Amino acid sequence: MATERNGGGTGLPTSIEAAWGRRERPAKGPRPGLTLARIVDAAVKLAAADGLGAVSMSRVAADLGVSTMSLYRYVSAKDELLLLMEDAAFGTPPPGPGPDEHWRTGISGWARSLRAALIRHPWAVRIPISTPPCTPNSVAWMEHGLACLRGTGLGEGEKISTLMLVSGFVRNEVRLMADLQNAAERSGNSPEQSMLAWARLLEKLTDAERYPAVTAALRAGELYTPGGPDDEFIFGLDRILDGVEALVSARS
Repeated sequence: MATERNGGGTGLPTSIEAAWGRRERPAKGPRPGLTLARIVDAAVKLAAADGLGAVSMSRVAADLGVSTMSLYRYVSAKDELLLLMEDAAFGTPPPGPGPDEHWRTGISGWARSLRAALIRHPWAVRIPISTPPCTPNSVAWMEHGLACLRGTGLGEGEKISTLMLVSGFVRNEVRLMADLQNAAERSGNSPEQSMLAWARLLEKLTDAERYPAVTAALRAGELYTPGGPDDEFIFGLDRILDGVEALVSARS
């Protein structure tokens, strides 16, 4: 992300300040109606249709029917545009936790909502993380997550570390599932068929003497029948929250 200073007093790029409502549109816009929101929306539609790799300043400008230089009056670099696209993909978080909601219920709902947002926009998990949360929606998600952890007895740094752990798990799970789905589609098979073919391949490549653990899993049938689409997510999230719960218990 560009780090050039500006007159807004935040040190953020002008486009990010504009997303916070701290900047007005350029005084001499190249075309009436061109706005930062329109630019981000066009980039999001392009990523959804053709993948993140298709997004460039020139392609977005072409889709909007303006010159590439017109975009630079609103977004000074592609990295800034990617950051704003990611913020649009997050959207606003769900309503904050109720006053009596247990922290584990709250943070579990937070993780599920974040996962749902990323599943709707799988290209977003391909954007490298280049900065801590600094856009409106990303900070709103952070606020919500921290609010879920109130009353746990965890230190503020521990709360932030918990959010990093959970959000990192969510992003990785969404990306992994998307990769597996894409691989299955390229092979012309369903995910279930791909899993069965993999298990049969392992049968041919392994033996009980050299790969006793793999053999045990094959004999148990666990590698032949894929679970539900949410099974791995639920298992992983529950194990992470078990660990956080142990920490909360230690603090109290």
